[in-house]
Amino acid sequence: MKTKIGVGAIVALMLLFAVLAVGSAIGFLQAPQPVAKALGLATLGIVAVGLWTLWRELRFGLMMERLGRRLAAEGGLPVDDLPRSPGGRVDRAAADAQFEAFRAEAEAAPADWRSWYRLSLGYDAAGDRTRARRAMRDAIRLYSR
Repeated sequence: MKTKIGVGAIVALMLLFAVLAVGSAIGFLQAPQPVAKALGLATLGIVAVGLWTLWRELRFGLMMERLGRRLAAEGGLPVDDLPRSPGGRVDRAAADAQFEAFRAEAEAAPADWRSWYRLSLGYDAAGDRTRARRAMRDAIRLYSR
């Protein structure tokens, strides 16, 4: 719940920023100077990219949550029982062993979104967030077909 409140606050701040920035951009566009008009267009471009990025990340999170709920309902969500340090870090050797099982599963069933979802969890536990996000995008793409 804390995460959802945090995301809601960030979305609200982003939308407030967008409204204020568009207001400034309109003011710049109405000015007679070419430099002001260029600033207005640049501001609109920045706002557009920001809103697109926000939408993309929100959609990613919502789809990830939807897939996780479905996988849990099917009984296919792996149990998070990896040993942890007193600080909460996952034991690297255990995470690597779990990752290998998930990797083999994804290689055996490359068209199954479930295997890619679990592979994403394996990458995340092993500390490779970039590949975890890529595997999750693959899971979402396969699920959406």
